[in-house]
Amino acid sequence: MKYILTAEQMREADEFAIGRAGIPSITLMERAGAALADEAEDMCPQGDIVVVCGGGNNGGDGFVCARVLRERGRSAAVVCIADRMTEECRVSRNKFEKAGGEVFSVFPRRRFALAVDCLFGTGFHGEPTGKSAAAIDYVNSVAEKVLAADVPSGVSGTDGRAAKRAVKADRTLCIGEYKTGVFLGDGPDFAGEAVRADIGIPLPEPESYAFLTDREEVADILPPRRRNSHKGSYGRAAIVAGSERYTGAAYLAAAAALRSGCGYTCLFLPEAILPLYALKLPEVLLSPVSDGGRVAFTEKNFEKLLDADSVAIGMGTEVCEGVFEGVAYLLSRYTGRLILDADALNSLAKYGRGRLEEIFAEKKCDVLLTPHPKEFSRLADACAQEISTPAALAEALGASVLLKGAATVVSDGKRTTVSCSGSSGQAKGGSGDVLSGLIAGLCAQGMSAFDGGRAGAWLAGKAAEFAAEETGEYSMTASDEILYLSDAFLSLKE
Repeated sequence: MKYILTAEQMREADEFAIGRAGIPSITLMERAGAALADEAEDMCPQGDIVVVCGGGNNGGDGFVCARVLRERGRSAAVVCIADRMTEECRVSRNKFEKAGGEVFSVFPRRRFALAVDCLFGTGFHGEPTGKSAAAIDYVNSVAEKVLAADVPSGVSGTDGRAAKRAVKADRTLCIGEYKTGVFLGDGPDFAGEAVRADIGIPLPEPESYAFLTDREEVADILPPRRRNSHKGSYGRAAIVAGSERYTGAAYLAAAAALRSGCGYTCLFLPEAILPLYALKLPEVLLSPVSDGGRVAFTEKNFEKLLDADSVAIGMGTEVCEGVFEGVAYLLSRYTGRLILDADALNSLAKYGRGRLEEIFAEKKCDVLLTPHPKEFSRLADACAQEISTPAALAEALGASVLLKGAATVVSDGKRTTVSCSGSSGQAKGGSGDVLSGLIAGLCAQGMSAFDGGRAGAWLAGKAAEFAAEETGEYSMTASDEILYLSDAFLSLKE
């Protein structure tokens, strides 16, 4: 399992390795610097390299990196802007200089093939000024490529928030474990490709850390398919979506569910718009969920959903009391996997304000909420207690929460995972509908809400990557994403 740690968690792991496991800090620095040197040579097989160091242990890693590179016959210059240094950094600098290396206190006025950013690492906070700001500008301008150590300087190692000046790396080598800051917030735009170097730091409480959901993870949890099977073997997904105002959401969700592998996709629509879907998706079963042009609750119509293996509701339904009543009914009566998206979430936040925990307390189903940041904020505000993270909301409601973003975070309150596939082409209307339909199809095949959410997020993101290769990120649409879901599934076999 590939763990993802906050800056504070990584500091605690370092202290555990040094204090409890008895690994000298200078030994860890030697390992980290050697790993940086390996990565630098991989990125830059030939040409001159400059390592820009601060005075902390991240800078010490940089001095080791430069020394190792020189020992391998490479040209490696070091620039150090620090007035003060940690003891380990000073030791590594002395070793570098005794080996014949020269440390520049001013920026060499020539170009390099690669710059290695060892200014701050996970210790950064605030805004860089003076020499620090100048050093960041130098790293960004002096070389053809940039390798960042642990976290690009100027980017928070925990939430990925970038300062006004921050290193823009082509690759970031996370030392020990991945850092949350390279995946969240601005992190993906500044970290480039994120890779990891295992330097032998033991983790004191691995079960408490977030972990990465990637291709291998999804391949492991995807429901198997048997040759001796039939459509009933792969479940029934029900999609409750659409309104006269938003007709496309239901189409996108149902089309994505069709590509998920489930046996049946059933689309439940307001009766006024149902004729619009006739033969649009010939494989989908159509059924009215209410009279009129938007979803309205009646127990008779919602009873039809109880036999489905999964239900996704809220895509394009509009915010209304009928949707709220329908969700409350499903929470109390339904026993399968329930995916709540878009206007199902907004209706809960509006009509269930102050009593969301009470509404979810009697649920009988496995629930996944799929908010984007604004929807998450509305739900958190509607809770009776203070909520600030997906894990906290999941714990409060006894459900799983999928928070959409550049990296998708999924938590059930005890486990938290991050999926980093995707493209800026998904930042368009309809992408959330695709995701909900896909997750409903996966859950219909027996996946839990948590696993369906994390697998769906990775597959949808990977499909978007494939689509963007053909259409470009500007021109990509949610419909393109659906077409490339087949490529995403096929990629699991690589």
